[in-house]
Amino acid sequence: MHIQVVLFDGFDPLDVIAPYEVLYAGGSASDGAVTVELVTAEGPREVVSGTGGLALRAAGVLDLERADVLLVPGASGRVGEPGEGPEEEVGAGEWKQDEFIPVLLGRTLTTELPALLKQAMDDPDITVATVCGGSLVLAMAGLLEGRHATTHHMGLDMLDATGAHAVHARIVDDGDLITGAGVTSGLDLGLYLLEREVGPRVAHAVEELFAHERRGTVWRAQGPTPTTL
Repeated sequence: MHIQVVLFDGFDPLDVIAPYEVLYAGGSASDGAVTVELVTAEGPREVVSGTGGLALRAAGVLDLERADVLLVPGASGRVGEPGEGPEEEVGAGEWKQDEFIPVLLGRTLTTELPALLKQAMDDPDITVATVCGGSLVLAMAGLLEGRHATTHHMGLDMLDATGAHAVHARIVDDGDLITGAGVTSGLDLGLYLLEREVGPRVAHAVEELFAHERRGTVWRAQGPTPTTL
């Protein structure tokens, strides 16, 4: 299983580093059955996050011929006060520090990323995973209509407005689409990917190594509809 973690300007570092470390450790625990790399739609480059100018180096290009899983993080920026909104149109202008998160996410629509993500979503052999606002990148590109997904709790209404079925859960498994909620859900998403694709023994070994017990039930559209509690 080869995972490509997709960086873009203004990404949230924890959305990237948490699953990257989990998946890298999974590769070590499985004799190389899992490999992971940082990529961008444009190719190798230094990518500046939305957190204090912290940058990571993407070593490769998003390559649908190589990737079994694409993992899309969210953005790090201003949440704003109640009623406060961005002065510029979502996705407009050049990237700069301390922007509103919807603006950062919307700016990905002006890159090559949405077209590549659409190809990935249309390919039954590729699983697309997201952490936090990463699902909103897909949703804003019109790729989640009718799909079950989650995101940070503050973005669930926005996700629902795009035609997705927003689920208030830590991890949502919708087949070839796996989404995580808040930023720390990247740990749980990485462990779940290991369990689902490699096996529970490897996932448990990494869980013990990181001294992290996964939170929440993985939501799937299976079983009876629960009655009101």
